[in-house]
Amino acid sequence: MKKLILVFALAVSILSCKKETKKTEIKDHDNHVTIIKKDETPKKKVLSPHASAMTMIGDAHIHIDYSSPGVRNRIIFGGLLAYDMVWQAGAHKATWLETNKDLIIDGKTLAAGKYGLFTIPSKEEWTIIFNSNWDQHGKDEYDEKEDVLRFKVAPIISEAITEHLEYKIIKEDDGEGSISLAWEKILVNFNFKLK
Repeated sequence: MKKLILVFALAVSILSCKKETKKTEIKDHDNHVTIIKKDETPKKKVLSPHASAMTMIGDAHIHIDYSSPGVRNRIIFGGLLAYDMVWQAGAHKATWLETNKDLIIDGKTLAAGKYGLFTIPSKEEWTIIFNSNWDQHGKDEYDEKEDVLRFKVAPIISEAITEHLEYKIIKEDDGEGSISLAWEKILVNFNFKLK
């Protein structure tokens, strides 16, 4: 009888140990709760997270969709991104802009629609490009013949570092606004009006 009780106790002990390894462990660090499941491996941090910027200006809806890479202690412009080369203005897939109303940019019309947004960075000036092929990976399929609008802007150099690429669409009033791109120590900005 003692052997039977001992075997039973041993079996219960083994089963309870197995159940404990499958439990969810909750840790509280400085009021931040992290839930870790023992059977799962932690997810890797996304280095270039998906981001978007959008706003309404009058009855125009303007939307920019992009992946936001980080500086991560690298020299970006003139380093990671060579000067005077086409860049998809983000990471991974090409950045795109969509507008439901015609826009006037640099005195030219950008018709309502969806466009790939590319740039050619250089030290003195940047070329901003709207391309009819908005759904492409990086700049692999970029074709200058599909450009619908190109214009140049002067970059603004900042002492502060913008760690992750960030687009902003700013409403100036019901008929005009501005679009900016900031990353590393560079800010590029241009104005537009509704047609």
